[in-house]
Amino acid sequence: MDEATKKKVEAAVLEILRGSDMESVTEYKVRKAAADRLGIDLSTPDRKLFVRGVVEEYLRSLSSQEEAEAEEEQGGAGRESKDKEQEEEEEEEDDEEEEGKGGGKREYDDQGDLILCRLSNKRRVTLSEFKGRSLVSIREFYVKDGKEMPSAKGISMTMEQWEAFCNAVPAIEDAIKKFEDSD
Repeated sequence: MDEATKKKVEAAVLEILRGSDMESVTEYKVRKAAADRLGIDLSTPDRKLFVRGVVEEYLRSLSSQEEAEAEEEQGGAGRESKDKEQEEEEEEEDDEEEEGKGGGKREYDDQGDLILCRLSNKRRVTLSEFKGRSLVSIREFYVKDGKEMPSAKGISMTMEQWEAFCNAVPAIEDAIKKFEDSD
């Protein structure tokens, strides 16, 4: 995507976000609305990633604003504000601390899906969006033309199916323990 198109997409996404109910809006809805508004296909992996980045940056800025407002309400109005350099240094330190705790930066695959966990060098758990629904996928990947591609070996679950699976984990663990004890 060229720079002019990126600027148009970013402006449209930000305008949509500012006019949206943040409790019900999803990245998919924002991307679809921006695509409709601009007449541009935003469903390719690189464009999905770009939109996701704009949305995440907007959410971070909202969070920062809320923190500043809360701080001001707690008596921060009388204190002098920190200079910009000091704030940037603290943000960098916070990022480094987060990475040290294992939180790290979010990692996305070649399709633009969020990688939640790597089970091995070929298997991973990802979070993606398909037809407006969030899916948790446990899948095997292969390399084609230098890109990691999902294979047919795996499963994708809706949030309801994932929750059902998570609720069943204790029973599954008990069954595994009994099975191993019987050997």
